[in-house]
Amino acid sequence: MNISERIKNIAGSKTLEINALAQSMKQKGIDVVNLTAGEPDFPTPQPIVEAAIEALKAGLTKYTDSSGIPQLREKIAQYVSEKHGVTCTPEQVVVTNGGKQAIFNCLAALVEENDEVIIIDPCWVSYEPMVQILAGKPVHVKTSFENGFKPSLEQIERAITPNTKVIVLNSPNNPTGTVYDAKLLKQIHALAVERNIFIVSDDVYDCLVYDGEYTSIYSISGGKNVALVNAFSKSHSMTGWRVGYLVAPAEIAKAAAKVQAHTTSNINTIAQYAALKAFEVDTTYMKEKFKQRRDLVCKLLEESGFSFVKPGGAFYVLIDVTEFEKDDVTFCTKLLQQAHVALVPGSAFNAPGFVRLSFATSEEALVEGIKRLKKFVGR
Repeated sequence: MNISERIKNIAGSKTLEINALAQSMKQKGIDVVNLTAGEPDFPTPQPIVEAAIEALKAGLTKYTDSSGIPQLREKIAQYVSEKHGVTCTPEQVVVTNGGKQAIFNCLAALVEENDEVIIIDPCWVSYEPMVQILAGKPVHVKTSFENGFKPSLEQIERAITPNTKVIVLNSPNNPTGTVYDAKLLKQIHALAVERNIFIVSDDVYDCLVYDGEYTSIYSISGGKNVALVNAFSKSHSMTGWRVGYLVAPAEIAKAAAKVQAHTTSNINTIAQYAALKAFEVDTTYMKEKFKQRRDLVCKLLEESGFSFVKPGGAFYVLIDVTEFEKDDVTFCTKLLQQAHVALVPGSAFNAPGFVRLSFATSEEALVEGIKRLKKFVGR
């Protein structure tokens, strides 16, 4: 049986390769400091867990509307309306298996064969494969370390062709932690409206912005020409619960809901009732702790002479390692094998020459990990 060429051409995950090696070493009793985590290290808040248990006890274990239970869609619509100052209705909301499915459903509703989708590099690993699965064409806009990994309007404009259908934005960004300012977002939105291009805004890290005020392009757009993607994964440490959502113009939300209805149907019913409770839970303590860790990591890296851009959000730092090793995958492999520290190669995010450090772990692990990193490079 021949595997689809479209799937064969999708690259394997460098992150999984490093993690597999790290896990193998741990199983052998080796003390590995793993700084690859893409999820908060806090437990899911107890009231959310208890809400799931109550849903189970109440027998709420059957199928729901494939787009989500009405109560949760209504609550998300209310939350988005208040947060962004944009009127949102439950009909515009699709509750999904994490933010990842929200992005894929939205792209599936929009992208046809050979349509071009603009992606800002460095970028999250799944954007390009999603476009490729849909037979679209990923078009990458390369940002630079010198400009803090922020794209310019001119760069985006040069990437646009008559085939451009969608621009994917991710702010705060994974893997850089870069936060786009309101001026840039206004310019991008105006350009997209002028060229009749749709924007998918991945806002899953909007709960973790440490400096200044955060602005989403969804707020700027008034809901026009933009779909908002978010999730409870980072905001409430619910990564394994798999609850995300898409908010889009009604026609696009309806099309995305059709994709979901014929693939996964509704997400886990119990998780939906848990997410409903999440709106009542204050998680600002997580943000405060992440900011402390961000400041600690940046202080230690700066004192050790590493080159990096201080992240304004999320929980990642992208570090330049080109002065030590040309190939970042080789660097990460040697670092893990010799110093027992796991980092993610930047090339996984279209950022060759860099490595991603996650500070979604304890301060003790961060101090020890950077200590080993410093010794490994001879600093």
